[in-house]
Amino acid sequence: MAASLIAVLAALAIGHLAPSLAAGLRQFGWFRDWLRWLNAQFPEGSLWRGRVGIALALAVPLLAAGLLQVALDRPLLGFVGLLCDIAVLAWCWGPRDLDRDVAAIIDAPDAHARREAAARLWPVGEPVRMDGPSLVEAVFRSALRRWFAVLFWFLLLGPFGALLYRLSALAVDEAVADLPPDTASGARAWLAVLEWPVAQLVTLALALVGNFDSVVGAWREPGALGLHTRVLGHAARASVRCDIAEEVADYAESGLTPTTAIAEVFGEMPELRDAMALAWRILVLWLAAIALFVIAGWVR
Repeated sequence: MAASLIAVLAALAIGHLAPSLAAGLRQFGWFRDWLRWLNAQFPEGSLWRGRVGIALALAVPLLAAGLLQVALDRPLLGFVGLLCDIAVLAWCWGPRDLDRDVAAIIDAPDAHARREAAARLWPVGEPVRMDGPSLVEAVFRSALRRWFAVLFWFLLLGPFGALLYRLSALAVDEAVADLPPDTASGARAWLAVLEWPVAQLVTLALALVGNFDSVVGAWREPGALGLHTRVLGHAARASVRCDIAEEVADYAESGLTPTTAIAEVFGEMPELRDAMALAWRILVLWLAAIALFVIAGWVR
């Protein structure tokens, strides 16, 4: 776990201190070519064109990753394995920088540029919504897919887990994959399985760093624990709304109007700024928890 924490911090540093290097590293064109090759090889009625076809797409690259992970775990007292951990995690993180995408929305000079920037937070083909609550949900969905899910599966299974999640997410990305209908349906179901525990843990962390009552309220909604639930998005909306209301109420006591209070505290697009701040707080909380496990000696 100590090595995993070092790898996470190093991958984060690479993304922020060398963004061009990170962007150049995070290329998955080979996976798109692999999916196209499978499409060309298997006819209608084959296993590839069924709901479990995604397993064929993942099996070969993940087998190679697993063998490499085992082979590099021991040499030089694990140092080679640590370098592998850093490289694979930095590769699977993102692939776009969430901070830069959110900043591009806030700093956009006009409504058209703002909508174009916001489109980077939505999956390809999904309509872009510019209202505050929708942007909050988009930030947290992006944080889940770019940060937390990769981190969770990396901590659980090492580089194999990080690559497992990233390739599974790419398989449902219409910009990367053009899968047969049944294969795409199976890929979406598989991705939902991978994301479910992560969404619950992020929601729990949101309750700790945000508004506890609003998050618990979202968890109590019917079907909140279902596989395809949007509990994280609902909890994020409620938490951001409560946080802004509390900040505005504090400033209003000094005589400021609500509109002026929002401008004083958050500037433009307050929901977006607060959502990004909450996402960072959750990430710091996760890293602190990992560090405490290492210090306490509960895990190796």
